[in-house]
Amino acid sequence: MATYAYKAKTKEGKVIKGKLDSSNKKEAVNELSQMNLIVYQVEPLNDILNRDIVIGRPLKQKEFVVFLRQFSTLMEAGILLVDSVDLLAEQSESKALQAALEEISVDIKEGVALSEAMKNFPKLFPELLIQMIKSGEVSGQLEDVLERMATYYEKQYRIKQKVSTALTYPIVVGSFAIIITVFLLLFIVPIFGGLFASFGSELPLITRIVLNLSEFIQRFWWLFVLFTVLLVIVFMQLKKREDVAYYLDKLELKIPVLGPFIQKAVLARMTQTLSSLINSSVPILQAVEVTSQVVGNRVVKEVLLESRSSLERGESLAKPMADHWVFPPLIIQMIRVGEQSGSLDDMLKKVADIYDQDVNEASDKLQSLIEPVLIIFLAVIVGLIVLSIVVPMFSLFEAF
Repeated sequence: MATYAYKAKTKEGKVIKGKLDSSNKKEAVNELSQMNLIVYQVEPLNDILNRDIVIGRPLKQKEFVVFLRQFSTLMEAGILLVDSVDLLAEQSESKALQAALEEISVDIKEGVALSEAMKNFPKLFPELLIQMIKSGEVSGQLEDVLERMATYYEKQYRIKQKVSTALTYPIVVGSFAIIITVFLLLFIVPIFGGLFASFGSELPLITRIVLNLSEFIQRFWWLFVLFTVLLVIVFMQLKKREDVAYYLDKLELKIPVLGPFIQKAVLARMTQTLSSLINSSVPILQAVEVTSQVVGNRVVKEVLLESRSSLERGESLAKPMADHWVFPPLIIQMIRVGEQSGSLDDMLKKVADIYDQDVNEASDKLQSLIEPVLIIFLAVIVGLIVLSIVVPMFSLFEAF
């Protein structure tokens, strides 16, 4: 049992406050409702002490995708909205999502629309989902919207996993190379350095370089740590500036090999989002605005906002895109055809499917290309250090 502080109103309109012992927040609300009270607020006492500690995002993307698919399935099965929300709250493994759904259920029972209730939890439910649900409520097609949103976020999740997998491998191998190099320079090279010094003969250039580097790292390792920490802090602060963030997003798209892969992933997200919004009867200006907020790249975002301005002037959506390097001819041509034929959502969906397939293929190619390059890079670094030790040993053996 827990103690909850509540704020409610009687049928006569009198606002009252009090405390109530209940097993959970939902039960507390039900008990107050049975007392013919209109509940405004129910919060556990000592909220800070009772709050679950959450590290990172309150709701993982995979859990969010599963929630949407289950929500869509329940609605398609003909289960009432409020009952669907209650069922999802009961079986949710996420504490944050469970608490949010319980409050949403209370709001729905009081006549609040689902989209309005979700607005109270921006960290759990993205703006795109709220806008789409709102359009479904207006058009009476909430079930169809939830189905499209479930499919949309499943595709987004797969793309993100592909990008994450492709980028994680080089990071892991690169980190492994750094760890091995530092270990050799700190613990192995100094042993042979003392041995070589006892012979007093002149050492090869590569050996002298490695020994000096090893000595420098042993004496000033704290400088490397301090420099790394400061570099991360400065980078995080600069990234908060819009101009720096824009430059970093642009640089991300220009990186050899990785750049085109990231560009395809961003464009796949953009076309899928815009297609889903237009297909759900969201006004084109609002659809472009929402897409610009969720596309995840400031370069593409800027062009989308220019396209929105172009639409407001009565011009083509594709015009600003045609003048920018980030949009390939395929997207521009398909958007133009869609605008002329009145089937923009279908054209965008076809482009999204093409880029979705391209991301899958590019991910596999990228991994097959990066793997040998990183292995060679690791072999060269370790090989140079080993060579710096072996070469003078052969010279000493020849002297004897």
